[in-house]
Parts: sequence; C-alpha cells; structure tokens
Amino acid sequence: MIRIAIAGAAGRMGRTLIRLIGASEDLQLAALWERADHPELGREAGDSGVTFSAIADTGNIDAVVDFSLPEGTAKLLDFLLENPLPLVSGTTGLDEEAFKKMDRLAQSVPVIWAPNFSTGVNLLFQLTKLAAEVMGPQSDPEIVEIHHRHKKDAPSGTAARLADIVSETLSIDTRRDGRGGPVGERPAKEIGLHAVRGGEVPGEHTVYFFGAGERLELTHRLGGREALAAGALRAAQWISGVKPGRYDMNDVLGLKG
Repeated sequence: MIRIAIAGAAGRMGRTLIRLIGASEDLQLAALWERADHPELGREAGDSGVTFSAIADTGNIDAVVDFSLPEGTAKLLDFLLENPLPLVSGTTGLDEEAFKKMDRLAQSVPVIWAPNFSTGVNLLFQLTKLAAEVMGPQSDPEIVEIHHRHKKDAPSGTAARLADIVSETLSIDTRRDGRGGPVGERPAKEIGLHAVRGGEVPGEHTVYFFGAGERLELTHRLGGREALAAGALRAAQWISGVKPGRYDMNDVLGLKG
C-alpha cells in the first residue's frame, strides 16, 4: 500500500486523483495539501476521511503527487528540500529556478516531472521524434494545442515539449507563437506554435509536418483528466522502488532508447 499526499488537492486534477485513489486497492490517501489561505482547509474530501490542510508532517507519506500552480509548486519544493519525499509533479509554467530545486531534491529522492502524464501523449512524443527524423528538415513543422478556458499558461507544457523534440531532431532554433500582421513568407527553419482556448476541453495536441505535396498529422485528444491522473499515480507507484534521481514518463513506461 503506497500512501499518497496530493499537492494542489482542491483543484480539478487534485479531485480526480482523490477519486482514483479512493477506488484503488494499492494506494492510500495520506494527505491533501493546499495553500494556507485556501477556503477548503479543514474540510473533508468527500467520505475519504482526509481533510484539506496546509503542508505539514510527512511521517505517514510515501510519495507526493503535485498538480499545483507554479507558485504552489515552488513552495512545495522548498518544503521538500527540508523534508525529502519522492515527488511526481505535473505542474506546467515552471521557471528555471523551480527545475533547479527539483535537481537538488533529486539528489536525495526520486523525482518525476512531466508536462503530461497520459500514456498516449508520451507515445506521441516518441512518434513525433520518429516523424521529424523521417520527414526531415525540408518539412514545415507546426504545433496546435487546444485547452479549456481556465488554463493559465500558453503554449501548454506538452506543446512546448513537442516543440523541443522537433527542434532537437531537426536543429531548428526559431519558434513562432502564433502569427499576425505582415509576417512575410514562412521561413524554412521555423516551428509554429498555436494555442486555442475555450470551453472545457481537457487537452488536444496536433503536430503537423508539411512536405512537398503531402501533410502528416499526429493528433492526441484527451477525453478526460482521468488519463492524466492515472498516469501520475502509475508514476508514483513506479518511483517507490527506484534510487534518487530525475526521471520522466519515458522511464515509467519503459520507452527510453
């Protein structure tokens, strides 16, 4: 039985994690962490028997699963550097300092950060690399992502990772976030990123490779947050048996190499 603390527990992802842990035979809800002024503090999450609280004692916790806002993750990392626990984080929009803190924490415990925990999206990362290799630098890569109207960062962390993969594979340094005005002809070595926001779309990503007389499209559509939450909990189970270090979902899914 792996005991899980959820950081950012009152958010959409946090509540999805609570539901999945409650239905699991292998996981136990150990703590629900939120910011110190959150209105849910002191309230029980459904019939879980666990109440929302500020970050506190870590004695009964095996791993922390974090889907906070960037400022919440920064505070969580400060706490974990003093009280090391294995960490699985899916917070996007983090700055360089946050990743440096993750690297320091990973010297003591295993740490997984991923922009997206769905199995399909992580397979999309692999397929995008393969497509870039085959389509080659003569193709024009474009990335379009769609998310719900509440999302605060753009482009999404998943779209940024897809752009990184294309950039590394094709040695393209120029990225264009949307287009407007007299932009001129599209340069040959450029990656276009486009963010669409509206409604309650959980997440959709399409990578285009435009070639001579043909177009390749790789699309992943998320049907609900359960896929993300299930992937994060799979990662939390996986890190319980590994040594300290920085990992990602390729490690969890056995896709490295």
